[in-house]
Amino acid sequence: MSFAEDVKNELCAYEPETDTDVAMKIEASCLLRMGGSLLLGMNGAIGVRLATANNAVARRLLGILKRQYELPTHVLVRQGLNLRKKNMYTLTVDPSQEGRSALEDLALWPVTEQLPRKWLNSMEARRAFLRGAFLGGGSVNKPQSDYHLEFMTGNESFAREIIYVLRLFHIHAGLTERKEEYVVYLKEGDAVTNCLQIMGAQSALMEFENVRIMKTVRNQINRQVNCETANLQKTVDAAVRQVKAIRILDEHIGIDTLPDKLKVVARLRWENPEASLKELEEMMNGSLSKSGIGHRLKKLEALALTYDPMGLEEV
Repeated sequence: MSFAEDVKNELCAYEPETDTDVAMKIEASCLLRMGGSLLLGMNGAIGVRLATANNAVARRLLGILKRQYELPTHVLVRQGLNLRKKNMYTLTVDPSQEGRSALEDLALWPVTEQLPRKWLNSMEARRAFLRGAFLGGGSVNKPQSDYHLEFMTGNESFAREIIYVLRLFHIHAGLTERKEEYVVYLKEGDAVTNCLQIMGAQSALMEFENVRIMKTVRNQINRQVNCETANLQKTVDAAVRQVKAIRILDEHIGIDTLPDKLKVVARLRWENPEASLKELEEMMNGSLSKSGIGHRLKKLEALALTYDPMGLEEV
């Protein structure tokens, strides 16, 4: 089962804390607006149909329509053709005058009807709006991969309505077209977690946050390791270059002919080719600082180049 299905299953078990009837009506309206289709009958009779691969979503809508409107409904289950194909659940309300009245109450008929803005006056109503939209056409990536939550609908005006409601919660979403569908998407981790919390998917939110924390810690560790590796490589490269410079000087003039200040550092590096500047400083027992040692080693390199200008090129 995908993470998106887990989220939808959890949302289908959510019970609004206040304004239950209003919230359920808004949720059903948005769910059908995203994924439903109208059925036209004789003498102005209207019905509705929803096809979904998630049986929890079908049961959720079925329960709302029966509780709110006492509409006769039936569900058809079509089994997948192979092991990888999911069952499809088709919930149908046959065309009737009662169905027409219910759809008018849900602001789904006539087809030009828009969701009344007054429906969004309460916080619970806005939460129900996003929950219904997600159940009808939403998806979210598993937290181990890139952060991505989206709402897909064929109705551009409703896509912009989703953006409007998200903005009421200070969540900024993008809008794009994909195969004649309009996709409202969230790409930032904070936006995705906020949306999950608002809709009511607390368990999914905790799982998402746990994985997100692990990813953050892992990335920090990787950056630190990469930084330390790079610093270590610089230290090794510098040490190899210094030892090579001292070897050139020994071959041409001999280490013992160097000035005392340079000779001490040259022998110290020669005898400790793998030591860092900090370790060399400790070996000097405080008589010379790390920067002082580094300065003298650079002098040794410059002096070596006067005897062999190309001697340090390959280091």
